[in-house]
Amino acid sequence: MSARIRQLVVVVPARNEEKTIARCLDALEAAVERLRGTRPTDLPDVRIVVVLDRCIDGSAQIVARRSTVDAVVSSAGKVGSARARGIERALAANAVPPENIWIANTDADSAVSADWLCVQLEAAEAGHAILLGAVRPDEDGLEAERLAHYLRRHPLRESHRNVHGANLGVRADHYLAAGGFADVATGEDAALVAALENLGLEAASTARAAVLTSSRLLGRAPDGYSEVLRAIAG
Repeated sequence: MSARIRQLVVVVPARNEEKTIARCLDALEAAVERLRGTRPTDLPDVRIVVVLDRCIDGSAQIVARRSTVDAVVSSAGKVGSARARGIERALAANAVPPENIWIANTDADSAVSADWLCVQLEAAEAGHAILLGAVRPDEDGLEAERLAHYLRRHPLRESHRNVHGANLGVRADHYLAAGGFADVATGEDAALVAALENLGLEAASTARAAVLTSSRLLGRAPDGYSEVLRAIAG
């Protein structure tokens, strides 16, 4: 069932991402501007929340210079807990009912496309409970053979079953009903989608507005996206 979306909450976990987080925030700000340009009236409020999870580098200082970004500090050391903390903070300070809030998730080592929020909002207004977005690895520094193997196994197509925390949308009331992101170091995205589907909710998927994400082979989350890249053609 569709509901009017009055707020878009974007949650970004970050752990020592001083080299990439400025690019991430630049891309999000461009996505907000594109959304404003396409929706001059009846525009949902957009809130960007960065969760600084055990950061000991300059990530906090970079985020602090962005007046449009809210920072939350976490000591959990787990991406599932960091995502949950950011969403919890955003919802706790919100007078908007959960059924009117859409949560768009990405990562600090990633860069969304300019139309990313437009696609997220389109899915929300169509009544989808969950949106599985696509990602594409940053080609910079990635071996051509490894990239080709990845794209063969993860083609950019509308109907897919790939789950990426770097490009995942969910309506807030459904998120709460499913119990939120689990307190885990990896796999929190797939676990949430499974919990939502166990409630009888169907996931929509798209290759539109694919998110550019880091091609590093040593990532922050064990068995995460970097492990996928490392395992293929390795």
